[in-house]
Amino acid sequence: SLPHFQEHFTDPEIDNLRIKKIKALIYPQLLVEEFPLTEKGKMVVSQGRKEASDIVSKKDDRMLVIVGPCSIHDPAAAKEYASRLKAEADRLKDDLVIIMRVYFEKPRTTVGWKGLINDPNIDDTFNVNAGLRTARRLLQEITHLGLPVGCEFLDTLTPQYIADLVSWAAIGARTTECQLHRELASGLSMPVGFKNSTSGDVDVSVDAVVSAKHPHCFFSIAKQGTAAIVHSHGNSDAHIILRGGKSGPNYSKKHVDECIAKQKKMGINQGVMIDCSHGNSNKDYKRQPS
Repeated sequence: SLPHFQEHFTDPEIDNLRIKKIKALIYPQLLVEEFPLTEKGKMVVSQGRKEASDIVSKKDDRMLVIVGPCSIHDPAAAKEYASRLKAEADRLKDDLVIIMRVYFEKPRTTVGWKGLINDPNIDDTFNVNAGLRTARRLLQEITHLGLPVGCEFLDTLTPQYIADLVSWAAIGARTTECQLHRELASGLSMPVGFKNSTSGDVDVSVDAVVSAKHPHCFFSIAKQGTAAIVHSHGNSDAHIILRGGKSGPNYSKKHVDECIAKQKKMGINQGVMIDCSHGNSNKDYKRQPS
């Protein structure tokens, strides 16, 4: 088991006054070795990334569809869902590229359950190491099944544990404007979608795409677990996701045309993705546009 850290190098009367405890985080390499990417999984991830990239850059006229639950809380149910979705993905492959939405982290407007990685037992025990292990194992199993997966990333550490299994990624509405997440996206190995803000502002996602296409330098973690300085190349597959907002839905042709025009002004020529949930359906799945 990993030890608790004992802080003896700073004055306890002034430092870490609001920190309850600090626990060691498992090294990424340990999980990678425990749940390695299979040869079949590697082909699935690579093909999923290429197809998503080709669609986003308008080289492939099929539609890219990210489908799945809001977040994963039951790995067994997720695997059953994946097996059924795989059959549909095969049946519709001439028209659609289907990637399963497998989200482990939930950004909250205030407070609430933050996802399977943060609190896998949903009991406020926050066994993050167990959550990372469960997440990687599930992604390994789904990709080996033959289905590419998509994840939302909330920090610069988690990708080192699972990103080699991911074909598409999202940056959520609450984090699109954050410099750290734009830097992260610039270094991710797969296409990344930036959602418009919760208010409905599309300009912040346009700015995010521009930023993510450029090289950055940011803090992260190495596979061996050491704190690291990461230098990225920039992500040419960054794109915009219209998800609606407090101002109302934004999936109409008018909204899409306005988004494309804003992109062109900034030198972006990517396709636009529509989020059929959230503000575009008023969070009612029965109202999701088709």
